[in-house]
Amino acid sequence: MHQDISFKITRTAFNEHYCVAPNTRITTNFANLARGPYKEENIRNTLDMISNRCNSLAHWDNSNKNRYSVTLEIVSVFINSGLDCSLDSLGENDDGLPNIEMLQTKIVDADTGDVIDGIVGNNFSSYVRDYDFSVVLKRFNEGKETFQVPSNFGDFHGTLFKHFVESSAYKAEFCKTPVICLSVSDNKTYTRINNSHPILGAEYAPCGTSLTEQYFAKMGLRIRYFMPNNSAAPLAFYFYGDLLNDYSNIELIATISTMETFQKIYRPEIYNANSSAGTCFKPSLFNKDYSYTHVKYDREERASLAVEQGKYIETMFIKPYKAMLEQTLTHQNNY
Repeated sequence: MHQDISFKITRTAFNEHYCVAPNTRITTNFANLARGPYKEENIRNTLDMISNRCNSLAHWDNSNKNRYSVTLEIVSVFINSGLDCSLDSLGENDDGLPNIEMLQTKIVDADTGDVIDGIVGNNFSSYVRDYDFSVVLKRFNEGKETFQVPSNFGDFHGTLFKHFVESSAYKAEFCKTPVICLSVSDNKTYTRINNSHPILGAEYAPCGTSLTEQYFAKMGLRIRYFMPNNSAAPLAFYFYGDLLNDYSNIELIATISTMETFQKIYRPEIYNANSSAGTCFKPSLFNKDYSYTHVKYDREERASLAVEQGKYIETMFIKPYKAMLEQTLTHQNNY
């Protein structure tokens, strides 16, 4: 007898009072900012940067550049049925098996008093993705002279994510599909093409595909690269449907403001560079001509914890639950 997989969604305000939950991924960027003695200052500065960028992009009817403020909610996604076993091994709670975390923006309009729901998907993170990139790839390439990728790499993660977006839990919480915004890759070259958007900015085309693009394609997501006005580098936008027409200007602005701010904090060589990308652009993490933000971020900690976390996820998530999840997903997809 199969039970349907369902999802539970919880929300946590990301502000100076935020405390990292036990089931939050230890390498999640917003969790990194919320640890240590500079936690409150880090978060306040981050949110100020986001709101300031929002006002610079939403400049119409906003002469003092203070009309809007952006708030963030952490959206945590749990698998909470479909398994005949305890689901609290990662979080020691009753919500279920932790699966995904991401941010949703909300835009507060000081002139009208309206609070506008923004796009969900910012700072997307996934336990299964951690395992795939930190454990599966490394193990598969042990002893090989050239880097290779398993033929089924990302299949399980992609199926699980698409099932979530199509679920009743997602549709009850969000009226639009997610947009996941990431950094450009430092091993690719991007060329500006003859297309631009009033909010997203100039469009760029990459020199070829990447493993990340292929992985996200298995989640059903398309990709386009845009560099907003007064940005230093393009951003990668992963989306369903029509990125340019499915979302309002203020929704897109809040996503840009949020993800550009986080990229400035943990990829300052690219996104806080003192010169902007030209017609042909190859990002470099070795660029020395960039400015620091007033946010303290421990990149070394994040890198050192990635493999450790991937192995932890293998033990606590993949080995006990993957086969059962795959079986249940196959059953549901056949009906």
